[in-house]
Amino acid sequence: MAAPAKPSAPAPASTSASSGGGGSSSSGAAVPPSRGRSRSRTGRVRRRCQWLVSWVPVFFIASILAWSYYAYVAQLCILTMTNIGEKVMCLITYHIFIAMFLWSYWKTIFTLPMNPSKEFHLTYAQKEFLNKEPRSEIHQEILRRAAKDLPIYTRTMSGAIRYCDRCQLVKPDRCHHCSVCDKCILKMDHHCPWVNNCVGFSNYKFFLLFLAYSLLYCLFIAATDLHYFIRFWTNGLPDTQAKFHIMFLFFAAAMFSVSLSSLFGYHCWLVSKNKSTLEAFRAPIFRHGIDKNAFSLGFTKNLRQVFGDEKKLWLLPIFSSQGDGCSFPTCLVNQDPEQAVSPSGRGNLNKNENNPHFPSKPLRDSQSHLLTDSQSWTETGANAEKNKLGTSNPALTIENET
Repeated sequence: MAAPAKPSAPAPASTSASSGGGGSSSSGAAVPPSRGRSRSRTGRVRRRCQWLVSWVPVFFIASILAWSYYAYVAQLCILTMTNIGEKVMCLITYHIFIAMFLWSYWKTIFTLPMNPSKEFHLTYAQKEFLNKEPRSEIHQEILRRAAKDLPIYTRTMSGAIRYCDRCQLVKPDRCHHCSVCDKCILKMDHHCPWVNNCVGFSNYKFFLLFLAYSLLYCLFIAATDLHYFIRFWTNGLPDTQAKFHIMFLFFAAAMFSVSLSSLFGYHCWLVSKNKSTLEAFRAPIFRHGIDKNAFSLGFTKNLRQVFGDEKKLWLLPIFSSQGDGCSFPTCLVNQDPEQAVSPSGRGNLNKNENNPHFPSKPLRDSQSHLLTDSQSWTETGANAEKNKLGTSNPALTIENET
């Protein structure tokens, strides 16, 4: 009885092999878990490498800034300048500029981009229906119903509702999907590698201040270093260790001033026209067609839309922009006739009772405030509209800003 018991010992192994699909695949059944673990480790290593690479530009700017601090404070102000009054004034002004520079740079980097609110996301039933339905015209009908009560006026090139397949949401006006962040960003301007962040509605003011203070920082260094740079260049000062730092500091500050002045000037032009970088290259599309100045409300209102109404906060990297990033007032005379939400904040003219998932969302008070100074919204009579346009929807009349 003891001898036959020996062959029964491998029984559990054969049982496990049969459960894996046969004895010949018993060795192969143990491979997928190890391969899965190796692939997961490879994916983690790749993501970590990508994360480190994405921070290289930020580390580069931080290292340049650290060296410039040493070169200016230690080598120029403390060791080279002889006039006490000049030394004190330069040190005080320099530390003000670098403090504002670092503050705005920090806020630009670590302010998370804002994403569309849940009202713009499709419901589970709508997502399932979109996945099962192959016809594009049915897709557009579903999206039109979903966007019926949303403050959306922009369209695609074909006139369809702007929809993000990856995020599975209806895109608000001026919202775009960032391939680096893999998210839809409200009022996306661009993804900036120098801040390792997406510049959009939540941090665009910080980005502008970062450009402004970095430009002032470089111009101040170049202006105060120029005198000593010329003296070192003409051998008017003794050849010391400070010579290399002072001369290279001037060259670096001058080069960065040129590049920053062009970039800052370009974004000042964008703010004056109420455009983003993406909209400057591709104008927004409405039902009536392309309109590159649809969001421009005049210089003053365009400026307030980014910096806010409180002028005391304009120069500080504190969020004060108007609105919620999901809806924006436009200068269009005839709004989308299928869009129920009016910029004046009133209710829908034709409410869709069959779609309760997306409630009416008028503009916020701060956004409606943009239209109260020199713009007025008036309703024309139904009979006049029937004679002119064949519709009873109110026309929106805007007075030109003087």
